[in-house]
Amino acid sequence: MIPTLNEADNLRWLMPRLTAVDEIVIVDGESTDGTVEYALSVRPDARVIVEPPTGKGSAMRTGMAAATSEMIIMLDADGSMDPAEFDSYLALLCRGFDLVKGTRYGCGGGSDDLTGLRRLGNSALTGLANRLYRQRWSDLCYGYVALRRDAVGRLRLESTGFEIETEMCVNAVRAGLRIAEVASHETERRHGESNLNTFRDGWRVLRTMVRLRLRGPLDRAAPDRARPRPSPSTCRGGRRPSAAPAPSSAPARP
Repeated sequence: MIPTLNEADNLRWLMPRLTAVDEIVIVDGESTDGTVEYALSVRPDARVIVEPPTGKGSAMRTGMAAATSEMIIMLDADGSMDPAEFDSYLALLCRGFDLVKGTRYGCGGGSDDLTGLRRLGNSALTGLANRLYRQRWSDLCYGYVALRRDAVGRLRLESTGFEIETEMCVNAVRAGLRIAEVASHETERRHGESNLNTFRDGWRVLRTMVRLRLRGPLDRAAPDRARPRPSPSTCRGGRRPSAAPAPSSAPARP
């Protein structure tokens, strides 16, 4: 699942690397640079949803609701996230985790894009989230995430901006979902400027994690034995997903 807003130049790098993906959902914020036209020229079967550009969170919620594959991978359109890492995410989903989040601080991970200020802010926010939600996350503010489609509704997502990445993580804890981290390497945006604002979006992340902690837990899942697992064909490579530190084996608890 890929949210886009005037990302035609970046999609020229990204789209050819998605040939093995079974389903591509693009939510476009009324781009004027030919983003949609280019995407469809490479993948005529891509599902494109055009809506007003109200924020990354809004686009991601729309895309997750539209996806039909058993597994969904969230991917930024700017070329900073490498589709070659898909298998690392899918392997953990196939082991029974509900949500797998990338970390730039795991062994083999890293970032060519983080500034010193953003690195400091992410570290502080991650530390606070770990205290509030009793987790051991190493990277909170990173949007390379994979999840099972049957977990989408249980996340009860409401965010409209970049804070949706935090909301997904903390609501997964509140819902008792099984969460894992996997190492990921983030490169610099290949073309154009990011819409991320360090102070504005950092404040929104902080406000989101505190507000949701005060709300308490969400509805919990049934025991694992009663919950469907991804089909064997998916985990053996028969059907690819929507391009949308050691993990714990137990459901997260707030």
